Amino acid sequence: MTPYLDLFSRLIDGADGGKREFLEIGRLAGRFPAASVRSDGDADSISVWCSNDYLGMGQHPAVLAAMKEAVDKYGAGAGGSRNIGGTNHYHVQLEEELAALHGKDDALLFTSGYTANDGALSVIAGRLDGCVVFSDALNHASVIDGLRHSRAQKQIFRHNDTAHLEELIAAAVPDVPKLIVAESVYSMNGDIAPLAEIADIAKRYGAMTYIDEVHAVGMYGPQGAGIAAREGIADDFTVVMGTLAKGFGTTGGYIAGPSEVIEAVRMFSRSFIFTTALPPAVAAGALAAVRHLRSSEAEREQLWSNARLMHRLLDERRIPFISDQTHIVSVLVRDEALCKRMSTQLLDRHGIYVQAINAPSVRVGEEILRVAPGAVHTADEVRGFVDALDQVWTELGADRLPAAPERS
Repeated sequence: MTPYLDLFSRLIDGADGGKREFLEIGRLAGRFPAASVRSDGDADSISVWCSNDYLGMGQHPAVLAAMKEAVDKYGAGAGGSRNIGGTNHYHVQLEEELAALHGKDDALLFTSGYTANDGALSVIAGRLDGCVVFSDALNHASVIDGLRHSRAQKQIFRHNDTAHLEELIAAAVPDVPKLIVAESVYSMNGDIAPLAEIADIAKRYGAMTYIDEVHAVGMYGPQGAGIAAREGIADDFTVVMGTLAKGFGTTGGYIAGPSEVIEAVRMFSRSFIFTTALPPAVAAGALAAVRHLRSSEAEREQLWSNARLMHRLLDERRIPFISDQTHIVSVLVRDEALCKRMSTQLLDRHGIYVQAINAPSVRVGEEILRVAPGAVHTADEVRGFVDALDQVWTELGADRLPAAPERS
């Protein structure tokens, strides 16, 4: 047994980015972005700046009330898979609501965004005989795994490079099924895919399209339907995939699309069939969040106001970040050790929690502080955050931009 443990030890020691360290926090209900963090048995208050609960819906009164009511009515768990005793009326209502949000025939819930991509793509790409998939180089690990499990032929196009995409798709056999897979908002860069160009290429070459809107649903577009809806081209994408764990503040994933595609995934997806369904209370909370955000612009307006303010303040201080297109502000450090020191100093000296992101989440040499100013922050808090980051940046001697960059 010991030699095997030694192998795992060497695996850990040789990993890019080193060991994963997790900060134990407790988001304080009614006070988020305030949270408690445990250190030596004592709880200290901090401010969270890297949460994916971008709109604060995980603490919204309507969401909490819906979850409490569902727990009182149906208990804690679903009690089984969707096929065997686990389908609750809240699951059905939520799928109907998500289909309506995206203007699609039908929708299907999964237990996470990861299993949604893995399970859906393994069927969509894998059950089309001879399918060739064209996938963006920065697509999420769940997309990569779904395509790997599909065993379909895969072509990788350079990130957001539609000329490269067209070059690859033009070289494919004309009459084979084709599928283009991209994200609308990329989680680490915070940039947006050229969706109109992708949709145009798909039309010209007869390809299906699969768009991951995980970091856009709730936050962008009419009623929070995402970037494709914001650009008026949602109908040009065959399948839209989203999550309930970010803008909608709960947990779970879903796909929405033509009834034939959704039914095929429902019938054949292993990650859908062979797992316990989402708890009814989670589905009830997500349903409340989706309905609220379909009728409220206040959260989206506050989110974007805070993001624009942070973009401007970072530019003024010549602190580099990757993209000003979205609410994901990836401060570019490019050094693993320095990135971790920045994160530590922000927490220890300023009570600010923002996670250092290293390999394999980003490439070695592209380390970032992934900052997410949310709808729950105030403008003064955004200013305070940038002041604290500016101080740490100076103390640690990090490189600044030579001049304020011109951003498109």
